[in-house]
Amino acid sequence: MLTWTIYLSFAGALIEALLPKRNPTVARWVALAVAVATLALAVAGLCTDARHGLVTLTDVPWIPSMGIRYTLAVDGISLVLVLLTGLAAVAGVLFSWNIELRTNEFFAFYLALIGGVFGVFLSYDLFLLFVFYEIAIVPKYFLIAIWGSTRREYGAMKLALYSFVGSAMVLIGLLAAYSSAGSTSTGITALAHANLPVHEQMWLFPLVFVGFGILAGMWPFHTWAPTGHVAAPTAASMLLAGVVMKLGAYGCLRVAMGLFPHGMDPWGFSFIGIGSWRDVFAVLAIIGIVYGALVALVQSDFKFVIGYSSVSHMGFVLLGLMTLKQIGLTGAVMQMFSHGIIAGLLFAIVGRIVYERTHTRKLDELEGMHLSKRLPFAAWAFLIAGMASMGLPGFSGFVAELEVLAGTWKASGWWTAAAGVGIVVGVAYTWRALQKAFFSDRHAEPHIHEHGHELAAMTWPEVTGVTMLAAVSLFVGLYPKILLDVIEPAVRTLLAGGAR
Repeated sequence: MLTWTIYLSFAGALIEALLPKRNPTVARWVALAVAVATLALAVAGLCTDARHGLVTLTDVPWIPSMGIRYTLAVDGISLVLVLLTGLAAVAGVLFSWNIELRTNEFFAFYLALIGGVFGVFLSYDLFLLFVFYEIAIVPKYFLIAIWGSTRREYGAMKLALYSFVGSAMVLIGLLAAYSSAGSTSTGITALAHANLPVHEQMWLFPLVFVGFGILAGMWPFHTWAPTGHVAAPTAASMLLAGVVMKLGAYGCLRVAMGLFPHGMDPWGFSFIGIGSWRDVFAVLAIIGIVYGALVALVQSDFKFVIGYSSVSHMGFVLLGLMTLKQIGLTGAVMQMFSHGIIAGLLFAIVGRIVYERTHTRKLDELEGMHLSKRLPFAAWAFLIAGMASMGLPGFSGFVAELEVLAGTWKASGWWTAAAGVGIVVGVAYTWRALQKAFFSDRHAEPHIHEHGHELAAMTWPEVTGVTMLAAVSLFVGLYPKILLDVIEPAVRTLLAGGAR
């Protein structure tokens, strides 16, 4: 059933490409129908496959001479991320309802990207995973370069180049592992049990982890993320932060940690307290958390605030992975889901609801517009999204960050303290942006004609999208068991089988 999330997405992309260009309404409804169908399949998969461990969906020979098979499988980790992708897909279509330029082409690239993402999360053959991973990169470039803004070609090219550099690193690592394992199979399970020599894992692990980590926004390879987010159209920003960055984190967990667990073993010596690749990447994750939060605190562009916020929150994902504790890894997967929902909501409010009406993202200019009175729905939606982003109790972010911090406490107390700094700064930049953009009492500047025109009313796609994402974050925050019961067995299996 879940395999149809891939096939429907690509079929929808093909249909969109063949639609007449002069009928954008049909293109919108086709895209929404496909996205809703994939979400329905994801929910059905969560209900039927959640407690069956690893479920093989498809397994047929593809390139037999190299041991490459078309293997699709799903476990609790994949299920949650497939659900996230379905939600992001529907929300992205809703917030792209205003696209008029080459509408059918926009949604063709959009659905092709969604299909690639589904493929990555469901692939259980490394070569197949890599193919879907590359498929997801190409539409990103065109979505930004054609429909973006603010140095869109630069942002698109930078994102593509960073992505392909990371892909090259991953490919080298996978070929080395394939060769070392005897060149008989590219299946994840087969390679995980190949018992690769420790000295090989010691260099393969960092190579593959960094390759995937680039797409996850790992510091100092993060600079593509804020630039790409700001240049991208709203739906593409939502997908970049919501699911594309999760492809990198998923690869770090499923491939780098799953296949090369001994790559995190101690080196036998230490330098300033760092004695393994695990320590190195934990430190980089902490730097990303604090750095991203501090840079977000001083931004003048509203969208850059959210862009650097994503870098900071993805740091919690990578830090949770490096705990090598069940609670920490479970928290990391929960953070992938939570951040995907919340970041998508924030980008939708800033990029679609606010910018499309005010034609500015400058906080100093928004400060004089009194948007809490002129766009009350947007103001209160951002307040809710901001609270969720800060990790307040009752929202999904609280559960995710709490589990990550619990895992880091077991691994290293100073990791927890350092990450806590990022949380405090996160509160500061969120409240600063909220106050300046919506609730400022500053008088309007002479060049801002506050009462010269009315801002457009909220549309039904916007209200529906905001309500859906906010409700999901709130529901998971109040009843996290619905996802934790799915994630924990898969994490336990992964730890027992490879990642310690």
